[in-house]
Amino acid sequence: MKTTMSLKQKTMQFLVILLPILVTQIALSAITFFDTNMSGRASSTDLAGVAIGTSLWIPLQTGLSGILMGMTPIVSHLVGGGSRNKVAYHVVQGLYLAILLALVILGIGSLLLPVILDGMNLEGNVRDIAFRFLSYLSIGIVPMFGYTVLRSYIDALGQTRISMLITLISLPINVGCNYLLIFGNWGFPRLGGAGAGISSAITYWCVFLIAILFIHRLHPFTDYGIFRKLYGVSLSVWKELLKIGVPIGFSIFFETGVFSGVTLLMSRFDTVTIAAHQAAMNFASTLYMIPLSISMALTILVGYENGAGRLRDARQYSRLGISTAVGLSLITAVVLLVAGRYVAGFYSEESHVIELIQHFLIYAIFFQISDAVATPVQGVLRGYKDVNPAFIITFISYWVIGLPVGYLLAEFTPLQAYGYWVGLITGLAVGAALLLGRLVKIQRRFAAPSRA
Repeated sequence: MKTTMSLKQKTMQFLVILLPILVTQIALSAITFFDTNMSGRASSTDLAGVAIGTSLWIPLQTGLSGILMGMTPIVSHLVGGGSRNKVAYHVVQGLYLAILLALVILGIGSLLLPVILDGMNLEGNVRDIAFRFLSYLSIGIVPMFGYTVLRSYIDALGQTRISMLITLISLPINVGCNYLLIFGNWGFPRLGGAGAGISSAITYWCVFLIAILFIHRLHPFTDYGIFRKLYGVSLSVWKELLKIGVPIGFSIFFETGVFSGVTLLMSRFDTVTIAAHQAAMNFASTLYMIPLSISMALTILVGYENGAGRLRDARQYSRLGISTAVGLSLITAVVLLVAGRYVAGFYSEESHVIELIQHFLIYAIFFQISDAVATPVQGVLRGYKDVNPAFIITFISYWVIGLPVGYLLAEFTPLQAYGYWVGLITGLAVGAALLLGRLVKIQRRFAAPSRA
């Protein structure tokens, strides 16, 4: 990365870092998008089964991946502070931790998954598809967590275009496997929604192996020698990574978990409502990649500038990123207002399902506005290594306020399923306000010594 002096230079640097991350995140979300979309083309039952499976898996995936994403500010600070010789050691320790986390999840999941699904009020076919989807997907858990560490290292060096390239290579693999395994084309077995699990697992392995190849062969990664030496396990480095990563992981888990929790609570509604809810939520999650990408770019840039002691530059990047996210959220709101029915048609060919999806998408508009503030702010806070208050704020906003409000509205008002979405909107708005207040406090604290 380059040291910038003017706002114009910062804008260019911000875009250079951001755009590849955005393409990467959209491509990664496209894997879930195509899993959901193509399963819906098979049947509404397949769509509902994948919806339940995804709702159980996504909070774990994003939460644990968030722990490993603590590697990004660590590497950014090491590089910005001139300690490049320590990077390889930290990245290898991150890979060790990723493997351990994956094995723990596999062990716990094999014991609890049948119990959880049996305890839900699901139709038999929906339960079977959800179980097989998650069982097949589990084959790719180890490489998925490993790639999270490698991608955090790649991005922390400012080489976000490499992450983009790796993900773009993997996307056709996922879509192609879905085509073969969901629909049973070219002589492959027709597995329906469960086939999406196998496709995702294959994709995760491809992404991980491609990342290893690139890091081993391409400059500037070869300068750090990540795979040149086999290190022993360092509990002290694990502790450092967990100290930063666990609050990040919990913050992400609380946010994604509340959305999944809503989907699980909605299992009491009919299959069509579950399918429509999941389709709308899937599209909203795709739009969420915009503020999430800005957040990741801000973690890199603010972490780099903060590590180098350029606090004024860090503040300028934070303002630039947050204002960009808000502007883009207004554009996506217009898209949903104007083209909501067209978007709904991507997920189903059944008119009553399309109508329900379109109604849910109206509520998604309000998600985008709150996310445009809350998510980039969290990225800035991670750049300052201020991570503990954020996960407390997200827990209170989403689980103490958002989910209970949604439950009350869904159970005791005519809103029914839509009540959960109103509750989510309430929690997101509260979280955005509290996180913004935390950022103002932190930046004042960092600015105080520089004025002395």
